[in-house]
Amino acid sequence: MWLFLLFVTIPIVEIALFIQVGGWLGLWPTLGIVILTAILGTFLVRAQGLMALSQIQTNLRDLRDPTESIAHGAMILASGLLLLTPGFFTDAVGFALLVPPVRLAIFRWIRSRVKVQSFVHTGHPHAEPRPSPGDIIDGEFEDLDQERPRRPGQSPSGWTRH
Repeated sequence: MWLFLLFVTIPIVEIALFIQVGGWLGLWPTLGIVILTAILGTFLVRAQGLMALSQIQTNLRDLRDPTESIAHGAMILASGLLLLTPGFFTDAVGFALLVPPVRLAIFRWIRSRVKVQSFVHTGHPHAEPRPSPGDIIDGEFEDLDQERPRRPGQSPSGWTRH
């Protein structure tokens, strides 16, 4: 029911604000503000979204809990959607979601209302790190072609060069 109220209330608030601001500033300045906030919001969302993505990758690489970073990324995405929606109310909420302390307060509020029942880690806890390209891997080999002569007309297997 509350979602229905949002879908009805927000457009009414936006229309009322457009009428008020348009009456004070006029048509063209009002439209200019709406377009300017969409452009500015796009740049801010892009920059903060890339930072959030980097933080998520860092958390995953370091095997830390990425929940907060993912929540920040989701709120930045929601901010982008609100800033691209024409209107003063949605722009105000969108810009508010771009402020990290606001996002942190929302995250803490949501976290206080959510109870995690269980958590499963699917990775092996004692997995050895993969070697980097510069690492040396020690190994042994036998040259089977030296021990076993080829029959006439038999070609090499293709696994070795001759």
